[in-house]
Amino acid sequence: MNNRLREHYEQLLALARPLGPLRIGVVHPCDAPSMSGVAAARAEGLIAPLLIGPRHKIEAAAQAAGVDLTGYELAAAPHSHAAAALGVRLVREGRVEALMKGSLHTDELMAAVVDRELGLRTGRRISHCFIMDVPGRPEPLIITDAAINIAPTLAEKVDIVQNAIDLARALRFPEVRVAILSATETVNPKLPSTVEAAALCKMADRRQITGGVLDGPLALDNAISAEAARIKQLESPVAGRANVLVVPDLEAGNMLAKSLSFLAGADAAGIVLGARVPIVLTSRSDSLQARLASTAVAVLLAAARVADPGKTVAG
Repeated sequence: MNNRLREHYEQLLALARPLGPLRIGVVHPCDAPSMSGVAAARAEGLIAPLLIGPRHKIEAAAQAAGVDLTGYELAAAPHSHAAAALGVRLVREGRVEALMKGSLHTDELMAAVVDRELGLRTGRRISHCFIMDVPGRPEPLIITDAAINIAPTLAEKVDIVQNAIDLARALRFPEVRVAILSATETVNPKLPSTVEAAALCKMADRRQITGGVLDGPLALDNAISAEAARIKQLESPVAGRANVLVVPDLEAGNMLAKSLSFLAGADAAGIVLGARVPIVLTSRSDSLQARLASTAVAVLLAAARVADPGKTVAG
């Protein structure tokens, strides 16, 4: 991690540390990277973890990671599906304030979260945000949705945008500038994402979306490059300086986020919003720093909810 990324990472931890420890259920932490991330977050004072899953697998993972389980609380579950269901139940019972994905598949955890009877749904659409620290950019960049909603409708995009805005505010962005991305900056009825972008911006004008400044449709270049926006003669408080990027569908978002990570060297934290509590989604390829950053984001979100208990997480 270079010095600039380290500076942003330390700033995020500095915001979160005074708000912890967050009571978090870690669902099926049955590999060494999961246990290392949990131990590091606990050592930073960010979390008070409850480890959920098969005891023998958790103990083996801790041994592989060199983690002493003395002082950790465990909740036994026979397998990953049962661990996901138990984690959700512990949220509903008020025993934990957030969830963290361990070594189970994302679909397993999210199936329990979105269950219509026993899950953690709210009035908001559940969505995912990457918070990316991209070399050469002075501030973090939020990308949504690149992990949950495959082909969101206009109505679903309203919640996706609002979730991202509320996340940015919880992360204390001085100004939230939202670019609704498409392949072009002009409205073209043959390209539905441009029409939906224009509709979202008008909805923000009518205060159906609040807390941020929206513009769209915008192509990626003129959303993040002031020079590209100038060449296209775009006059907007967002064009060329967006800090939230709303993609048209999951495929576009996933490729954008992974391109920034693997081609541009960006660090990424991931969080699920719109549920009753923050949900940290980790990937097997995540660095320890990325895992800590994701946990710090959850701490900040939970604190924002406590400050305004009438809100859902990012809602």
